[in-house]
Amino acid sequence: MSESKLRPRRSLIFAPGIKPEMFPKACKSGADIVCIDLEDAIAPDDKDAARARTLELFEDLGDIGRVEPIVRINSPREPDGLKDLLAIIESKSPPQALMLPKVKSAEEVKLLDELLAPHHPQIRFHVIIETNEGLAVCRDIAKSSERIDSLLFGGVDMSAELRVEAQWQPLLYARQRLVHAAAGASLDLIDVPWLDLDDADGLADEAAASRALGFTGKASIHPKQIATINECFSPDPEAVARARRIVGAFEEADGGLVVIDGKLIEKPVLRSMYRILAVAEVTDAPSSN
Repeated sequence: MSESKLRPRRSLIFAPGIKPEMFPKACKSGADIVCIDLEDAIAPDDKDAARARTLELFEDLGDIGRVEPIVRINSPREPDGLKDLLAIIESKSPPQALMLPKVKSAEEVKLLDELLAPHHPQIRFHVIIETNEGLAVCRDIAKSSERIDSLLFGGVDMSAELRVEAQWQPLLYARQRLVHAAAGASLDLIDVPWLDLDDADGLADEAAASRALGFTGKASIHPKQIATINECFSPDPEAVARARRIVGAFEEADGGLVVIDGKLIEKPVLRSMYRILAVAEVTDAPSSN
């Protein structure tokens, strides 16, 4: 991902495709991403109606500010997923980005890229890793298409696949693999939602642990979780100030190394610094002097 495409993806909330009237409210929740869901949130008998209503919504989104709207389609390995793709290909005003569920291989992403290329080359991808097959090849998936902006950890489905509880320790290895894959491809990485609405402290603790591990954001199941998630994944003033100093030092330097506060900084660190500044710019995060 180039620095020019960096944007805050700290928080994500879903809105069901069958109820487009919920989309404006979701856009006012404070979430960086609002995902209109055609998959898990939609009953089988409502899939066709949800698809039609969602695509109608994208004919005139109105003013949604800086919110990034995306659509989670059904798996292209299933009939409903194929219907989703065909409808998007035929649409004159398609979503700007698609969330791809249950991705199991790089070839799957490449095929979707090729199918969309003649019709909508601008559509971006957000890829969910939630199967054993996908986890095993997540590095290949992360680098399979220039359209990909983020990976997402589908921890609930993954825990079922791994035959473990959806808790931190049993899923730590899976999270670490995804951090490696996303960082290697310069992608954002969004963690699974915290499912206990009555445990705000648990949400804050898991969000902080995810950030420390290398995640750049976390999904939510309710608007009241957004503020906590945004706060956790926003840079503090000291981090913003340090990022500006490092970027400025490299802009003035001739080589690939600079020294900040007595510490040697190598050029690959710039990617993280640009990401911090991109979030700070949009969220008006201050910097300390």
